[in-house]
Amino acid sequence: MIDKFFTKLFGNRNDREIRRMLPLVRAINEREPEFEKLSDASLREWTDRLRQRLQDGETVDDILVDAFTLVRESSKRTPAPGAEKGLRHFDVQLVGGIVLHKGRIAEMATGEGKTLVATCPAYLNAISGKGVHVITVNDYLASRDRAWMGPIYERLGLTLGCIQAEMSNAERRDAYAADITYGTNNEFGFDYLRDNMKSALAEQVQRRNYAILDEVDNILIDEARTPLIISGPSEGEVGKYARAHQVARKLKKDEHFEIKEKESQAILSEEGILEAQRIVGVESFYHGKGMEWPHLLEQALRGQYLFTLDDEYVVDVGESGKKEVIIVDEFTGRLMPGRRWSDGLHQAVEAKEGISIRAENQTLATITFQNFFKLYDKLSGMTGTAMTEAGEFLKIYGLGCMVIPTNEPMVRDDTNDLIYGSEGEKFNAMLGDIRENNELGRPILVGTTSIEKSEKLSDALNRCGIEHEVLNAKQHAREADIVTKAGETGRVTIATNMAGRGTDIKLGDGVREIGGLHVLATERHEARRIDNQLRGRAGRQGDPGSSRFYLCLEDDLMRRFAGPRVSGMLQKLGLKDGQPIEHKWVSRSVERAQKKVEERNFEIRKRLLEYDEVMNEQRIMVYEHRQQILRGEELKELVLRMVRGAIDRTLDTYCSDEVQVSEWQVDDVAEWFTRKTGKGAPEIKEGGDASPSEVLMEAFEQVYDARAVEFGDELMDTVNRFVLLDAFDTKWKEHLFNMDAMKSGIGLRAYGNEDPKIAYKREGYRLFEEMLQSIEEQVADYIFRLEPASREDDEYAAKDVWHGGVASHSEFDSGREDMEAAAYQSQSEEAPKPFQREVPKVGRNDPCPCGSGRKSKKCCGAA
Repeated sequence: MIDKFFTKLFGNRNDREIRRMLPLVRAINEREPEFEKLSDASLREWTDRLRQRLQDGETVDDILVDAFTLVRESSKRTPAPGAEKGLRHFDVQLVGGIVLHKGRIAEMATGEGKTLVATCPAYLNAISGKGVHVITVNDYLASRDRAWMGPIYERLGLTLGCIQAEMSNAERRDAYAADITYGTNNEFGFDYLRDNMKSALAEQVQRRNYAILDEVDNILIDEARTPLIISGPSEGEVGKYARAHQVARKLKKDEHFEIKEKESQAILSEEGILEAQRIVGVESFYHGKGMEWPHLLEQALRGQYLFTLDDEYVVDVGESGKKEVIIVDEFTGRLMPGRRWSDGLHQAVEAKEGISIRAENQTLATITFQNFFKLYDKLSGMTGTAMTEAGEFLKIYGLGCMVIPTNEPMVRDDTNDLIYGSEGEKFNAMLGDIRENNELGRPILVGTTSIEKSEKLSDALNRCGIEHEVLNAKQHAREADIVTKAGETGRVTIATNMAGRGTDIKLGDGVREIGGLHVLATERHEARRIDNQLRGRAGRQGDPGSSRFYLCLEDDLMRRFAGPRVSGMLQKLGLKDGQPIEHKWVSRSVERAQKKVEERNFEIRKRLLEYDEVMNEQRIMVYEHRQQILRGEELKELVLRMVRGAIDRTLDTYCSDEVQVSEWQVDDVAEWFTRKTGKGAPEIKEGGDASPSEVLMEAFEQVYDARAVEFGDELMDTVNRFVLLDAFDTKWKEHLFNMDAMKSGIGLRAYGNEDPKIAYKREGYRLFEEMLQSIEEQVADYIFRLEPASREDDEYAAKDVWHGGVASHSEFDSGREDMEAAAYQSQSEEAPKPFQREVPKVGRNDPCPCGSGRKSKKCCGAA
């Protein structure tokens, strides 16, 4: 009660923050008449003046008022698309721009002009010459926004670039060199990964200073569980997937396996394992070649029961000219050709659909959006729906959220949900609503959650003789055109999962007078944001409009998370066949179910980020070393440091402090040195002036210096760079494969009362240490033996290491579903079998398996 009183008296925190920005808005308004008098040439000169002020020591905050006023004036003089006049930034749009400049997220209602809002902070932060990235969710919006807003910046003397999917490396470099660069989140992320696979600094294209993310919730929340992966084909025959599908079809649900819909898992029972072993014809799935079968079968069962045609994927002719399984983006409903699920899932679905199976891919480079966008010096974002996820934005990204007031009051009528007993009753009621409003001439937008639902509703409308457009992944090419016309008189548009987001629906002539756009939804989405986005298509900029959600007990959300509670409530309220219940209790219960799902998904994303931090720290270290190598900094020192690591391990094996000097195997050390260098070994003895390590290190340095004299400094640097890059790239690629294999079974650690996250960190650290040691060994192997043919070998052939890499943004990366499940599995649940060695690994201090009785490092393991 007291909190409500003070909020009413002083306003909430958001209101107070807005009020603090109003003096800046007033200052911009006061400067506007002065800038209106300037010629176009004078406006352009102001950019140079502001740039000079920054060079003289002022900050971007010091020049904010002048910069924002310049952009507003430039916009007024630049005709808007399809208009004769330019657009003047409203005061609330200036507030939105200030919020973005301060590195926060601005929630702005649909139709409030987010694209124009971004121009002010983008210009302000681009003046320094460090570059600004304006990032959106698809190529169409990126090129459209660059075309719309580009003339505003160009009038002020800035350069523009736009990244598109099919661009060459040279075109990308030019686009990134511009003051402001538009593009998609996927392309920016993939370019970061590609840059760190390049063989020369001159080939790298990207810089990361300041980013403005349009539809920030889609990028940082919806796709946060979806890593960017550059992969290449790995060895292995594909017939096993078809065989696994055949075996899976013979297993019986509930008896041989269990389907866990929430966790997206298929779990084999003991009876199922025994039956599958019998069908496959192997003695056991737990040793030898049979060990891959549990994973193959579980993926086959997931593909069969959890992934539905025309929902999670479609089958269509792909880029290869053959039928392919094409993923449907679960958030936008768009097709994603060329992208594949990892870990054998895509092959399992291909086997299910009876089409050609492609080989499984191996990860070559990967990063999550969470960790990629943290690499920017400053980050901000804008969306129509942010506040429901404000806690996650703050905890994960350190981004505060602010609601920007609308320029005109919102008058949309958001009616209560209508709840029906069955889907058939619900669709009949929707058809009546559509027919009634269509006869009035009102445009109608119907939101569905899947392609299947949109086409089912479309068939029903066809039977009723109601003309309509269907906007889903199958109409991607016509998307913008369909959305643009969705507000015209008598239009009926069916849209899947907010396809068409980013394009305004403007009302046609006479539509305001009959009530504006009428928005309907076939069910509630798991996230309240998606529902709010759909509602937000109506009532833009003070327009009239209305919205209603039609629900039933068979809806996914109701069935999985709110079924029993709502069903009991409806019985008490007297639900009858064909009659809806409209009650705030039911709406609140549904919202509680949505909140429960949102909290669960947040915990999953948070856990995944904790897992990804392990890989992120390793990636940063490896990429920093690569950059040092490409820059040619201290290459000799780095090589010799690697050699010293190899020396220390060799001495630990042959001349350990744990044994008497008389037991030292100095002949083996001498042989090792000669094998590495092709030179005679120095004498190693106890009690000399220098330790064995120092003696060997001095000898290696002498061999290195002799080669440097022979080759010359320039060619020696080339040799160093080649050997170091080849070692880092080859071993990093192998490390990613090992991490994928380890990750695929990490969830099973929970059954041994071990925290999977701790186990993953420990195992990941161990694998990384092994990778670093193998890099040192490879450098020591090659650096003294490599004989370049000529000085023209300055171009490092890294393309052979990375050849065939394909960019993908798949729903699951290898083992990711196991990591998600680890946080929620009960101890009684079964899970996929972990990756295991066919032969147990022997530690260096373990007894040698040959039976000699000596430690492994003193016997067979010495090699």
